[in-house]
Amino acid sequence: MPHAEALSVAAPNLTAVLFGLSGCLVDFGARARYHANPTTEHADATPGALDSLHSLQRQLIPCAWLDELPPALTQQLSSALPDWIKPSQHPATHSPWPAPNACWQALMTLNVDRLDGCVLVSGEPRLLQSGLNAGLWTIGLASCGSLCGLPPGEWQALSQKEREQLRGKATVQLFGLGVHSVIDHLGELDTCLADISLRRLKGEKP
Repeated sequence: MPHAEALSVAAPNLTAVLFGLSGCLVDFGARARYHANPTTEHADATPGALDSLHSLQRQLIPCAWLDELPPALTQQLSSALPDWIKPSQHPATHSPWPAPNACWQALMTLNVDRLDGCVLVSGEPRLLQSGLNAGLWTIGLASCGSLCGLPPGEWQALSQKEREQLRGKATVQLFGLGVHSVIDHLGELDTCLADISLRRLKGEKP
């Protein structure tokens, strides 16, 4: 399995991984912004999120999440996440997405001293554009972000064909932004990070 071998060898070379909060780590479908009183479902970790974070922690790769939702809301949404992943609240009124400032601020929060090897993972097109503008590697999430926009129950209630159609449309939109990779959800992140590490070893730049 070349991907698994590449992960163990190359992935530790990553400098940092940034995550969107809503529609990425939690809040499948990025629906919390539309609810005055988010439910516990909105704070549930998305598929693969906690495993991905623990994998990165084992590799000593620093991580942070960022969002432009109000701090009171992000505090509720992030309640299921490990305490060690750092939040980075960049005021939406100061250079809002897709300006690169929020990504740079998040990396500063992690005391990262270089852009090389920094990755942003998100299901939000505007945040991904911010990451591209900041010079980061970017990974788009097709099913759990705002482009599909369905809560978990409604997503699971769809037929396989309906899910594939929505996922395919979101994937096209994400690649249209210029993101470097697109995966369904964070359960596929390890393999995707291994692929980015191989691309970096071959000299590719974001």
